[in-house]
Amino acid sequence: MTIAVAVSGGMDSLLALALLKERGEPLLAVHGHFLPPSPAWETVTTGLAGACAVLGVPFHALDLHASFDDRVIKPFVAEYKAGLTPNPCAMCNPRMKFGVLFDAARNLGAERLATGHYVSMEDRAQGRMLVRGADQSKDQSYFLSMVPVEKLRLAEFPLARTLKRDVPAVLAAHGLTPPLKAESQEICFVPDDDYQHFLTSRGDMPGPGPAVLPDGRVVGGHQGLWRHTQGQRRGLGIAWSEPLYVLEKDVPGNTLIVGPKEFLAAKGCVAGQVNLMCPVESWPGTVLVQTRYRQKAKPARVRLTGGRLYFDFLEPHTRPTPGQVAAVYDESGTVLGGGVIEKAL
Repeated sequence: MTIAVAVSGGMDSLLALALLKERGEPLLAVHGHFLPPSPAWETVTTGLAGACAVLGVPFHALDLHASFDDRVIKPFVAEYKAGLTPNPCAMCNPRMKFGVLFDAARNLGAERLATGHYVSMEDRAQGRMLVRGADQSKDQSYFLSMVPVEKLRLAEFPLARTLKRDVPAVLAAHGLTPPLKAESQEICFVPDDDYQHFLTSRGDMPGPGPAVLPDGRVVGGHQGLWRHTQGQRRGLGIAWSEPLYVLEKDVPGNTLIVGPKEFLAAKGCVAGQVNLMCPVESWPGTVLVQTRYRQKAKPARVRLTGGRLYFDFLEPHTRPTPGQVAAVYDESGTVLGGGVIEKAL
């Protein structure tokens, strides 16, 4: 059974390839160029081709930038225009890596797909399930919570038990050097992490409007709802007797709703675009929900109604951000499902 290893050019995916090679698996390596042609294409392609030659693994570079633009970048821009704060990395996994890229790998003869994510697939009562990786500081299960479980059950995650700090030494021991030396921590398609400049470069964005308190009192203005996100304090440009935070966005009224910190707490949230890893009936009475990547999952009760997940938080919780992902876990770190946050309650 041939495994396609998705190699990005960074150290994690290259180590995943090396570890599978050690296991003696039939392999091929695939790299998807997700961004438009640039000098970086040749650097990454040449570097990966050399590393694959050292390992004796066939290498394929694929131009997927048009699909990436349609499936990730255009929705990213549209969602910002709609007043959301999207999570493109969480959407890239089901749409591109386990979507377009996996389909291309299958056409090359692969039956499974391996990546350098720090997660694992383990047997549970509900079947083979996605579980947090051993390195809690790098666990990426949150970003995979929107991938259909049927696709994940065709996946290999060789770094499930790997600690990030050990990766450079292990790669060096294999005589491998990743072509991309730096690890990107930001959105890959937004230069210099300047998302406001990127969004305006992609077309007209909504303009200014009022900023009001929850009781409707006007306290200032904004230069575009898309420039703000729930919980934001800095950069509002509003003089008030106490610090104000972004609470909500009234998109039809083009109005930013702000308020003191005590208004930030939320009792729950609603998530749509639901991806269930197993039936909700098999979930425990209390689940753990994570509404941001760098956030500790917190206990909640949940119900599925009309295709949406309704969460009731069981302890204080900052206001979730519409457009972000709500990933659902049990106490063992098993991912039960995920959804895209529509509103806070």
